[in-house]
Amino acid sequence: MGIEKAKKLAEHVVATRPHNMGWSWGQGLMGGALSELDDYLNTNISTEFLKGFCDYYAAHKPSVASADTSAPAMITYAMQKKTGNPAYKALTDRVLDYIINEPRLIGDAVNHLGNSFIGKFYPKSIWVDSLMMFSVFPAIYASENGDKELLDIAARQPAVYAKYMMDSEENLWYHSYWVKKATHYPINKVFWGRGNGWVISALPKILDRIGDHPEKQNIIDILAKTSEGLLKCQREDGAFDTVLQKPNKTYRELSATALIADGWLHAVRMGYLPETYLEPALQAFKAVDDAIIINKKGVYMPEISGPTSPLPPSPYLVYKITPKAKNLAYGVAAYLWAAMEYDRISK
Repeated sequence: MGIEKAKKLAEHVVATRPHNMGWSWGQGLMGGALSELDDYLNTNISTEFLKGFCDYYAAHKPSVASADTSAPAMITYAMQKKTGNPAYKALTDRVLDYIINEPRLIGDAVNHLGNSFIGKFYPKSIWVDSLMMFSVFPAIYASENGDKELLDIAARQPAVYAKYMMDSEENLWYHSYWVKKATHYPINKVFWGRGNGWVISALPKILDRIGDHPEKQNIIDILAKTSEGLLKCQREDGAFDTVLQKPNKTYRELSATALIADGWLHAVRMGYLPETYLEPALQAFKAVDDAIIINKKGVYMPEISGPTSPLPPSPYLVYKITPKAKNLAYGVAAYLWAAMEYDRISK
């Protein structure tokens, strides 16, 4: 259970993915988690694979034009530290430049879709996803390099997103906030499971890095309130559905479940949440861990909903019909993080 399955999944992923797997959020999170797993286990399962990723994008300059295309810095920075390769540092610096200098849309938050192609068609908006894609990496980098400006940027993000996307009654998060119309979207109380998972997984990662920053207690409060809201939505089998508060009307979604397990285990271990969340966290992790498939063909994490956008006119329907797949990169990342947290808290 747990870390051994995670190791086998990592080995399968590295053996079956191309180095040029794409420069975006899912790949960035998975690569970052693979590197973390190597550090945790003192192995080199993914080093050559991730170096190949960095070498490819050093030769084929990627577009860094949105929050989603900031996430691969989790890979380039990790490989920069391991190898000292200046080409990897140049890739990391491109992301840092975007994070620091991209014009803010509202508060200290950027337009989630940025200057990307899809961003030309979707209303200018902030998304809950950015708590992971845009905010975690600068917290890591700033804490390790003594960059106060960047640390402040990372620490301020949760309050901005909570102000516009966290429902004050349900303590759950909407997917996005449309700035021009001054409304969260979905407009109705429809709460996307993985989006709330991004929150629970990201906040402890940010808290670990900001020390006694003035925003620390506010972030802990946001974490506690969101956790209260999520606890009411947990299924009997420990998992969470792709749309929260609508049990059995959509489907069980394991990337959301793994992210929540990761965040709760992490937060209990560090004292950000009380011990009462340990059992729900263990139940969530078990739901994912028990679902991992190991056979002659490989190792697979199933029941991961595909990339999901809050699209009009019916985001609920979009969530409901988004197909599931195995081993989608961000789902793999969520499971690897959760497995490491499970192993830490079990010792």
